[in-house]
Amino acid sequence: MALVPYEETALMGLQKFHKPLATFSFANHTIQIRQDWRQLGVAAVVWDAAVVLSTYLEMGAVELRGCSAVELGAGTGLVGIVAALLGAHVTITDRKVALEFLKSNVQANLPLHIQSKAVVKELTWGQNLESFSPGEFDLILGADIIYLEETFTDLLQTLEHLSSNQSVILLACRIRYERDNNFLVMLKRQFTVSKVHYDPEKDVHIFKAQKRNHREGL
Repeated sequence: MALVPYEETALMGLQKFHKPLATFSFANHTIQIRQDWRQLGVAAVVWDAAVVLSTYLEMGAVELRGCSAVELGAGTGLVGIVAALLGAHVTITDRKVALEFLKSNVQANLPLHIQSKAVVKELTWGQNLESFSPGEFDLILGADIIYLEETFTDLLQTLEHLSSNQSVILLACRIRYERDNNFLVMLKRQFTVSKVHYDPEKDVHIFKAQKRNHREGL
């Protein structure tokens, strides 16, 4: 059963998600991501927002070497894998049910000398935050994690906990519904938010957020 049910109409034209492997080239590496729609649904396929965010990181928009990063709702782990290949120390997180699948993709796609830079860890938004130090990460990454309105408060609490005044948050998403804009309104109450990239082909936006008491700029 899928972690998040989607309406039948939303599944039309998504044949690419049913392929067992999705292949990408980032950071001079070929990355082969295993997909498993039947078992894990939306958590186990590569969405366009993850590809766009990975491309944005590869463009050098953020200095990743030596950076402490976390990916939220990682699913297949593509963004975290790319961040690690680009030099970041990455904690790649998702709910417990998705962790074994996530670990298999991370281990299959990171060379042995880089695997120590990537840790797969359980994180259910708003619940087990005590296992993470407040303000622990320089960079917080999320691709297509803004879609369930009932998770918005927990996601905001998680962003608040994990970020310091210096942290940068990058969220890649499509603006599909009014609720997506509602989340951005909620985010702006606690963070300074700006749009830093838009991919017109994939209709994916990347928003940068920082805590409000921090001056603008990376």
